[in-house]
Amino acid sequence: MEKVPISIVVITKNEEGNISECLKSANFADEVVVLDDDSSDDTVKIASKFTDKVFSRKMDIEGIHRNYAYSLTKNNWVLSLDADERISKGLGGELGNLFQNALNDKAYTIPIRTYIGKRWIRYGGWYPAPKVRLFDKRFFKYEEVEVHPRVFIQGSCGHLKNDIIHYSYRNFHDFFKSLNNQTTQEAKKWFNEKRKIGFLKMHRKFIDRFLKAYLLKQGFRDGFLGLMVAYGAGLYQVMSYAKYWEMLQNEKTECVGSDHRKK
Repeated sequence: MEKVPISIVVITKNEEGNISECLKSANFADEVVVLDDDSSDDTVKIASKFTDKVFSRKMDIEGIHRNYAYSLTKNNWVLSLDADERISKGLGGELGNLFQNALNDKAYTIPIRTYIGKRWIRYGGWYPAPKVRLFDKRFFKYEEVEVHPRVFIQGSCGHLKNDIIHYSYRNFHDFFKSLNNQTTQEAKKWFNEKRKIGFLKMHRKFIDRFLKAYLLKQGFRDGFLGLMVAYGAGLYQVMSYAKYWEMLQNEKTECVGSDHRKK
């Protein structure tokens, strides 16, 4: 079988439970590159069974880390994949057909089908939720910031139809654990920007995000799962604000202590 002339890049950190199935789904590609963030489990050992291009680098700034990973590829065209994701058979076939012809676009979005446990989150804005995952690295770059880096594309962006399957959370414990980690990073971003946000604005955002996910984007059609996902969308604002408020209070305390020592 002729390989598709793309490089699939996977960034890992203690992903021994996911990396094997992830890389199996990428076996149609001409090259697979893994960039590992000092895993303490068997991630590197397992990944090395699928590719000889396993590299190590300590994660610092997400945008910088991702751009470095893409620079390791031999092909210009890169598909960025997370370790808890799989390339569907339909997407593999679509990519094979895509590269049989000259490409006018410089990047492509791909639908992401996300699961909590064995349940696919169909509504609430979670699907198809297309993201730019396939791109010509010569015309693509991540913003080099720590939290939620934007993508910059020099050229047009096309859209693929078949899914990347995302086994994001094993259960609600994982879902809320991820929410906790994400809101910590969001709060740091607000703190660095000294963003102006108060309790009332945060409360309005909580209500707005919940209602949009649950009603406007029909999260209710996913039943209790949809309710929890919508609640999580609103809770993101509350948790981020609480942590941001705490950072501001700690800063004030440090400043007072510093002034007192000077006197």
